[in-house]
Amino acid sequence: MNEIGYSPKNLKFDQEGRTKLIKGIETIAAAVKSTLGPHGQTVLIESPQHTHGITVTKDGVTVAKAVDLIDPVENLAVRMMKEAADRTATSAGDGTTTAIVLTEAIVKEGMNILSYDVNKTEVLRELVSETNSVIESLKKHSKAVTKGKLRDVATISANNDTAIGDIISKVYKGVGKNGIVTVDKSQTSDTYFETTNGLKIDRGYSSNLFINDHKRDECIFDDVHVLVSDAEISNVLQIENILKPVIADGKKLLIIAPCSGSVINTLAANVVKRDIKVCAIQPPSFGYKQHELMQDIALSVGATYFSEKTGDDLSHMRYEDLGFASKIIIGGDSAVIIKDTDTVTEDVTERVAQLWEAHKNAPKKHDKDFILSRIASLTGGVGVIYVGGNTDLEQKELYDRVDDAVNAVRSALEEGIIPGGGTALYKEALKLEAKGTIAADILSVALRTPLMQIWKNAGISEDKIEEAIKGDYNHGYDVKNAVSGDMFKLGVIDPLKVTKSALQNAVSVAVTILSTNAIITMARTYEEA
Repeated sequence: MNEIGYSPKNLKFDQEGRTKLIKGIETIAAAVKSTLGPHGQTVLIESPQHTHGITVTKDGVTVAKAVDLIDPVENLAVRMMKEAADRTATSAGDGTTTAIVLTEAIVKEGMNILSYDVNKTEVLRELVSETNSVIESLKKHSKAVTKGKLRDVATISANNDTAIGDIISKVYKGVGKNGIVTVDKSQTSDTYFETTNGLKIDRGYSSNLFINDHKRDECIFDDVHVLVSDAEISNVLQIENILKPVIADGKKLLIIAPCSGSVINTLAANVVKRDIKVCAIQPPSFGYKQHELMQDIALSVGATYFSEKTGDDLSHMRYEDLGFASKIIIGGDSAVIIKDTDTVTEDVTERVAQLWEAHKNAPKKHDKDFILSRIASLTGGVGVIYVGGNTDLEQKELYDRVDDAVNAVRSALEEGIIPGGGTALYKEALKLEAKGTIAADILSVALRTPLMQIWKNAGISEDKIEEAIKGDYNHGYDVKNAVSGDMFKLGVIDPLKVTKSALQNAVSVAVTILSTNAIITMARTYEEA
């Protein structure tokens, strides 16, 4: 092989390129869609990143991430399909399999219908427009989640595991709508949960010398005082008035403030050599958001907030200015502060009322989301589901399902629920039939595929679909229990946000693929002529 001074490329055009893309799409979709529905199958993956090099899972995004193909053009299609799955997982936490099923259907039907005498650009633009109309219709048919439906959402997302559905519904009932629920691995074979009245901060310990639980790599204190400030502590003498009584009385202190390297090193050295009970973390977020979050933290733990924005001097801080928490759990990248249940004051209630008013008036979604996270830190609890298993493989598979189910419940609480099992999308497909446009026809065929795939995985003939789901919008077929009826009453429901995200991301990726005519890849070998 000779050096030629540049990177040669391979080019594919027209039908040759599209055929390769389709093959890549079909390959990844075949692996992923076998997991869909209550009768979905597990996928066995050779995975160097996991214990013993093996993963067994029903999680669509885990399967998708494991797929890489030798052919570079086919692999480009795989990477784009992964993007649809990743986007859906990021925005809704679930629905990745549905996103891939929809993407495959849209691309294949689009390539069958779109011909050279059709204005492809216009059709694809109409496809996006029709998708937006479908989403608006889904919103109109959605319902708010009741406490009784939380269990159904969780159960379905966990591949119809009723035990997991029970656990997740209990956790959310314990922490409230604004609470935070996380998933962790259990140290035993049991799966259980714990709920606490606390708040979570996306900042971990500033030095690993603060760790006192080396098994979990965490700093854990009970009955701890809390210092809250956004002014940098550049010298330990600035907080001498705080440290003296803490050290003298053997008390524990959490510092939430920017600290210089020398301060961190001094504190860490004293933790190791003198066994003082101190941990420091950086303030969360940046800019105005940091200031507001720090105010909320101080209010929540009953601390006086010392801010450089208002000219506060840390040297004036006294022991009485510290807040208090019944427990802190500080990890490498996050901290959980469990509040004393008696510290919920009128000030907190008043602040929450102000935040709800601000949420109502906020013009942008990210502003609304930020305000909701602040409300959660003040009013919500923290729930942790510990996932167990008799083997590492069993634990990993269950962990993926529980994580999906927790995210599905969170999405359902945010935007409501719609008839599940692919029913809502199928009903939207029937409405699109009447329009008769190319874009409507492509989308109509695609929207049928999730329900049809669920039936296929269950071994049920597709010939019976129309008869089984005929009726109003909510009428469908419960594949697991083999009964037709109102899907809300049957407990077969999906979060609107999950279905919406899956559809939007599928269309986005499919439109990109359908508008492609030339494909350029790196030449994997060069042979001298």
